Amino acid sequence: MSKRLTTPLVRDAGELREATWEEAIRRAATGFRSAVETHGPTSFGMFSCSKTTNEVNYAAQRFARRVIGSNNIDSCNRT
Repeated sequence: MSKRLTTPLVRDAGELREATWEEAIRRAATGFRSAVETHGPTSFGMFSCSKTTNEVNYAAQRFARRVIGSNNIDSCNRT
């Protein structure tokens, strides 16, 4: 039986540790921002799934295009 994560994990000095959701989201946003500032918006890509709702796929593509500035979004619809 597999166990699901119930709290986010972040890496500090090569080791994973539990973190709050606020810290994990802040770290993810900082990483996205750093990649875009350093390498441009095309350095960001997003993959979405056809098994989720249209609304979730729409939100994913809006985030990638409007917030990040990248058209690099794909889904498993094409496979």
